[in-house]
Amino acid sequence: MNPTERSMRARLAAHISWANTLDPASRTAKARAASMGRFEKQGREKHPDATEEQIARVAQHLKSAYFQRLALASAKSRRKKR
Repeated sequence: MNPTERSMRARLAAHISWANTLDPASRTAKARAASMGRFEKQGREKHPDATEEQIARVAQHLKSAYFQRLALASAKSRRKKR
């Protein structure tokens, strides 16, 4: 099987899998919790005396900063390729 066919087959399987899932949020809940846990851990390391509400706010900002950093790196990479 060539790479194009393999990619098409994988996309087909993904669509079938998601078609069999009525509640996508519950299917991905563990992964989202684990991801957010990473940022909460970083927040607790930065602010050990913070309340849970403060940690949640800090974690959300750390998550946003992480994805913004990825977007910046992606833009630099695309610019360099031109």
